[in-house]
Amino acid sequence: MSTPEFVYKIATEAAFAPARNGAGFAGMPIDATDGYMHFSTADQLAETLRLHFAGQSGLVLLAVRSADLGADLVWEPSRGGALFPHLYGGPLKIAAIAWEAPLRVTADGVCTLPEAVR
Repeated sequence: MSTPEFVYKIATEAAFAPARNGAGFAGMPIDATDGYMHFSTADQLAETLRLHFAGQSGLVLLAVRSADLGADLVWEPSRGGALFPHLYGGPLKIAAIAWEAPLRVTADGVCTLPEAVR
């Protein structure tokens, strides 16, 4: 498996806003509970949104450069045995975020992803 250029973090605007002008983002409560930050690849993103964020607005999608995460980015089996990117070793460096975009997921889990997702 080749590492994609970007991995994607879904966060609430309320959780991410305080970190936007700082050095790092600690993630969402589930990240703290699990001991690592959850990410998805472009191919995994729609299903992650459907399963975990249906009916939510006020979300932000963070496109994170995989290369900037180095050895702290670990690929581990999760949903259906697919390898998912997880960040260990501290907060996500804000400098690793290439771009961000607002998201809204309908009650049935449908979301229109930004064209830049690849």
